[in-house]
Amino acid sequence: KKKVRRRSLHSLIFDSFLDPVHPPPTPTPVRNGARSCALKFTDKHEWVQVEGGIGTVGISSYAQEALGDVVYCGLPEVGQRLEQMDEFGALESVKAASELYSPLTGEVTEINTELAENPGLVNKDCYAKGWIIKMTIEKPEELDGLMDQAAYDKFVKSLE
Repeated sequence: KKKVRRRSLHSLIFDSFLDPVHPPPTPTPVRNGARSCALKFTDKHEWVQVEGGIGTVGISSYAQEALGDVVYCGLPEVGQRLEQMDEFGALESVKAASELYSPLTGEVTEINTELAENPGLVNKDCYAKGWIIKMTIEKPEELDGLMDQAAYDKFVKSLE
């Protein structure tokens, strides 16, 4: 297997601004208004949607576009306990690899097993079928430190 250098999504996106051949991706708004209100984002471009005390985690449209075609998803084990911003997995694309960071403290309750056979779901449908993990939420107050859709869009624009 070819060794791919891992980088954070944030550094991958930032570095793309320095590359005139591959311009940075443009933010893509979430089209489902009800869902966009519920999404919270990290500055590393992960999102979380909480429903019934369980958080569904994935990467943003902006991040998947910057990463390119995802060809492999390294996922954690169900039952793994994570602190906020712990590394829990990695995505590899044809051009880079990037770590994934937990937006909240909790325990992994489910992984998206479809990603093993079809990692491209992260690119095709990052806010629905391309989710990565589901986790318990031990510290709901951590949600207050995450960005809503409007704040995330502003954050992404500040990177340009």
